[in-house]
Amino acid sequence: MASPQRRRRRRPAALLLVLPLLLSICGAVLARGGGGDLRRVVEVRGEPGSVVWAVQLSDLHLSAFHPERAADFRRHVGDALALVNPALVLITGDLTDAKSKDLLSSEQEEFEWIEYQRVIDDVANRSGLNKERFYDLRGNHDSYGVPEVGGMFDFYKKHSINARLGRKGAVQSITLQNGGRKHLFVGFDSVMDIGLRSPTNIFGQPTDQLLFDLDAALSQWDNQSTSSPVTKIAFGHFPISFSALTTSGRSIRDVFLKHSLSAYLCGHLHTNFGRNLKRHHTSEKHRFSSKQYFQFDIREGMSTAVINDNCSARTESATEFWEWEMGDWRSARSMRILAIDSGHVSYADMDFIFGSRDVIIVPTFPLDSRFMQRSSDPFDFICQATSAAHIGTVRALVFSRYKIEYVTAKVYELHSGSFHLVLEQEMENTSGKGAMYTVAWNWRDFSDESPDRYWLQIEAVDMSGEVYLSERRPFSVNGLTAKFSWTWKEFTVMGCQWNQLYFPIMWTTLAFLFSLVLVPRTSLTFYENQFMLKLLKPKMTRRSSGGFSAVNFEFFGVELSKMYIIWSGMLLYLLYLVFFPWFTGYAVMEDHNKMYLHYKGWSTKYLANTSSMPYIGLPDVMVIVLPHLLFVVLPAFLIIAAIAAERALYLGHNIYQRAKKDGDHYKETCYTEYLCIFYWIRKILILLCLPIVWKHWKHCRSIMRAYEVNPFIDAPIYCFGVPALLWLAIYRSSSLGVYHI
Repeated sequence: MASPQRRRRRRPAALLLVLPLLLSICGAVLARGGGGDLRRVVEVRGEPGSVVWAVQLSDLHLSAFHPERAADFRRHVGDALALVNPALVLITGDLTDAKSKDLLSSEQEEFEWIEYQRVIDDVANRSGLNKERFYDLRGNHDSYGVPEVGGMFDFYKKHSINARLGRKGAVQSITLQNGGRKHLFVGFDSVMDIGLRSPTNIFGQPTDQLLFDLDAALSQWDNQSTSSPVTKIAFGHFPISFSALTTSGRSIRDVFLKHSLSAYLCGHLHTNFGRNLKRHHTSEKHRFSSKQYFQFDIREGMSTAVINDNCSARTESATEFWEWEMGDWRSARSMRILAIDSGHVSYADMDFIFGSRDVIIVPTFPLDSRFMQRSSDPFDFICQATSAAHIGTVRALVFSRYKIEYVTAKVYELHSGSFHLVLEQEMENTSGKGAMYTVAWNWRDFSDESPDRYWLQIEAVDMSGEVYLSERRPFSVNGLTAKFSWTWKEFTVMGCQWNQLYFPIMWTTLAFLFSLVLVPRTSLTFYENQFMLKLLKPKMTRRSSGGFSAVNFEFFGVELSKMYIIWSGMLLYLLYLVFFPWFTGYAVMEDHNKMYLHYKGWSTKYLANTSSMPYIGLPDVMVIVLPHLLFVVLPAFLIIAAIAAERALYLGHNIYQRAKKDGDHYKETCYTEYLCIFYWIRKILILLCLPIVWKHWKHCRSIMRAYEVNPFIDAPIYCFGVPALLWLAIYRSSSLGVYHI
């Protein structure tokens, strides 16, 4: 039997053997993020060296009322994936629709989720891809009305691929390794935990914990003792412009800039808002800047060519990333192929509106100078000693159902609005599977200060002689970026940071409305002072010696406050909007009590299993608050003020005419003409009330359907306040009687 002393000697040795195992197990658990898959590494074999590609799909919206969406997905996507054979398939949210036929109400339908599971399984089987390659994330539609994650209405946790494969964490990642390079893909779910019903569920709601896990996933290779370069790609559902800040004020954008991602892939906005929903982000040097609210152009900064030819004196690379929102499957039948070629990230979008694709072409180099060029590219293009083999070739991926006879690279020069062919060279197949085609070129011949002078197009001809062309796109071998601006609709959804703009817009509107109500009352109090009236009477007398003139401000500005019932109603209505709930309704699907909606969000007072936060759904409630303020309350109050002004003008004009002694016929004719003008002004103002009431009725109708609101019990002031004020103003104006012309 061993002595106690000997046992004590063996114990440290045993601990030395067991400790590394324990550390590795703990590290694996931490890396997996409590059920995640943060350290999964897949070796991509049989592909062209240093090249990997993935497919992105988004916003499927499989619906019980639109079976053609699932049918087209099953018909086209499986064959397309078999043709492309991607390393990954990323489905970035809104897997099901969860909307009623009239689109006014929302709730989870398990039938749609069962259909999604069947369709995605059929697509995976038809494509021949392992389901491990598929990653599907939740979108806001997938959480409509879901009161808690994992609850009875959370069908995502039952029918999604991520759930069925045991990917339980909010952050998932996989690293593709090929040709000595690592390609890190990190997906995350930022949908709110308490899934409110539509429409107050359009923003991503990241938490501080989510950002911590996301940061850990993106940095998993940063401290590795390896010289293997890493390309980082993130994917999620919500664009940056529709992602809220955390409770501590942090943003997903900050995490992405810290790691200088190559790209962030997202969906959510569909193609209804435009095809150029791309945005380039760089680190902001100044704390207070307009860029925290909006950005006018797609790029935050324009890169310039390297002035210093000394390539050894390279400065620190810029922190940046591209944000690429893609089109939807719901209406556009869109699919995206993302390619990473020696660290250069590019993509090609296509749709299946007119059927399947026989040939798909994805140029991988040179990059599109509008949407893919990075700020660090000018240095790489000029100081190309380490990558001359890559820069010295035009490269493209070509996928075809039939044998490809030849592929040609064509370069066009844009001159005076027309394209002229300046280079045409046949490309060579450099991969055994026939996907990658390359051709050497003298890239220095295309060096130019203009980033969009030269345009690249790839042409492929199959065995039947059918010609297929890629989209023509500009490039710059200098690494310059083409300036490109959004349309007004694209700028509205992509360039505006709505989570930052909500409160400034709301409080500015309310401040104007309060001033519209309070300033006339202050004026009335001021001008009721007898001393001031005595000072002003001589001025009135002097002006009365001439022809008709505009009424004094004291007569014009105080008429609204003299309409005491209307003025009081306007003030009380504004106070109600600020201090009281607007209405009550069922914001989630389960049998909870009704919740109160304020401008700060939905009150959680009567919601079970909620956090300590008093309100949820901020800034999502802006889709109710801002339209009501800007398109109902503001125009209604302006119309009421205009009616008061017209009343003041009419009364003032009558007083002016009674004060005149001269009964000249010409002046009597002028008086009649002025009465006619007043008559038509009143009619126009009354007609302008109709579209306001119509807009308000439509808005209330959608709210009633969305949250099961009873307008007479749950929202009497919200639904009937503005129409009542307009009616009172019209009635008070009509009390003047009919003009005698």
